[in-house]
Amino acid sequence: MEKNEILSRIDHTLLKPFATWEMIEKLCKEAVEHKTASVCVPPCYVKRIRENFPDLTICTVVGFPLGYETTAAKIKDSQQCIEDGVDEIDMVINICEVKNGNFDFVEDEIRQLRAVTKGKILKVIIETCYLTDDEKRKLCKCVTAAGADYIKTSTGFGTAGATLDDVKLFTEEIGENVKIKAAGGIKTAAQAEEYIKLGCDRVGASSVVGDLC
Repeated sequence: MEKNEILSRIDHTLLKPFATWEMIEKLCKEAVEHKTASVCVPPCYVKRIRENFPDLTICTVVGFPLGYETTAAKIKDSQQCIEDGVDEIDMVINICEVKNGNFDFVEDEIRQLRAVTKGKILKVIIETCYLTDDEKRKLCKCVTAAGADYIKTSTGFGTAGATLDDVKLFTEEIGENVKIKAAGGIKTAAQAEEYIKLGCDRVGASSVVGDLC
């Protein structure tokens, strides 16, 4: 696979809690230079990035990394991010409600975020490391029914990240309009290529660009 093809599918990511503007600015310059799919950054930097990099595709996170904020809080955060100039939002589901077996709640929350983010890309992080395969299958149905653009494996802050087995499961269970993003623990270009070949449209990673370039 050509280097540029891999780069075009990378969400160049920096979500560390101690991320400085200097670090974020470097990330953005790399994304522009190497034409990555986006930068994925903390919400507090979205407005500043938009002002300094007007043509860059900006992704941010909502309900991150634990997902148990109220739906109202996730909606308000999403609205603020959109006002600040974001293009894509990666939301974390309420994993507590998954464990309660309340999949109707999860689907409704995604649906409400979908309504708020209309015209933007919505990715749904289900944090696979905490889930059974049956829960993952049910969440594929929730994400599909709610009309999200992507299902995403992981935050990168859980007990484990993406696995090839989970991506294989997604490819079997999601609807035809839902794409896959793998994230968490993907550090090399070879790993990224493996996930892309398996069916991932996006890969979230902080070091793949450096590995390639």
